[in-house]
Amino acid sequence: MNSCETTAHYMRRHGLVLVTAESCTAGLIAANLADIPGAGATLDCAYITYSPDAKREVLGVPQETLRRNNLTSEPVAEAMARGALARSRANVAIADTGVVDDSDPAIPAGTQCLAWAFQLSGGEVAVFSTCCRFDGDRREIREKTAEHALERLPHYHRQALLQREQSLSSAG
Repeated sequence: MNSCETTAHYMRRHGLVLVTAESCTAGLIAANLADIPGAGATLDCAYITYSPDAKREVLGVPQETLRRNNLTSEPVAEAMARGALARSRANVAIADTGVVDDSDPAIPAGTQCLAWAFQLSGGEVAVFSTCCRFDGDRREIREKTAEHALERLPHYHRQALLQREQSLSSAG
């Protein structure tokens, strides 16, 4: 079983349904999951929001977030994930934004920022984000990013559940 199949199995066991908000990967995260038999139980929809305008208009990323942060940033990835989650029936969102070449002199080629957002009971949303750097050509960087995004989903889901449990036990 490959890592994508392992993630899909985990998602089915935990009742997770995914929405993606993809910039750099342009749909590869959703496509990787769709390659797994039974994907309909784990995938709701995918937003491809390559431009800043699409991030703002489709996902509701605040203009101030875009203005204050580089497009390749954790705050933008987090806002994309929250926006996708709010606009679908899914209970988990993955977002990515990054650069695959040297088009932005301020950011090294291969830099990718990702966010995972989980809809928890009581309306609470847990969001995790990170920036990574992958080597390779454009296609390889995009593929590595998509694989990494799905591979890390179970880890962050367990983190979200643990945080929720700790929050409930400290409140009680």
